[in-house]
Amino acid sequence: MIKTFFTSEEQENIVKAIQEAELATSGEVRVHLESHCKATNVLDRAVEVFAKLKMHKTQLRNGVLFYLAVNDKKFAILGDAGINHAVDSNFWDDIKNNAIAKFKENKFADGLCEGIIAAGLQLKKHFPYQSNDVNELPDEISFGEN
Repeated sequence: MIKTFFTSEEQENIVKAIQEAELATSGEVRVHLESHCKATNVLDRAVEVFAKLKMHKTQLRNGVLFYLAVNDKKFAILGDAGINHAVDSNFWDDIKNNAIAKFKENKFADGLCEGIIAAGLQLKKHFPYQSNDVNELPDEISFGEN
């Protein structure tokens, strides 16, 4: 069952990483986990999940999705239009590659947490935290079907 892939402590650490990352930026971060990628291309599936989670509804279009299909070993980081307009096309590559290195050591939660924090620091440059910032998206991990 995909909801038990992470221990409760690991899930808490991921949510804390999201909350910490969002303290530095008005950007919104979500993590979605599922067993299998339901598309041939992982980015296509990430786009589907992004829409399903209504991540495109943020005011500044600055949502970021960390998508992981555990059994298929597929991973993507997807930023919304506001972010993609402001950054280079390879913006997510280093964060993604560092996370994948952790995944190869079976440190999935660590890889996600480090990636989320790194994303928050990068987002801060383009979307700094505003005093009137509202948390537009839930911080908890979302899960797909098994």
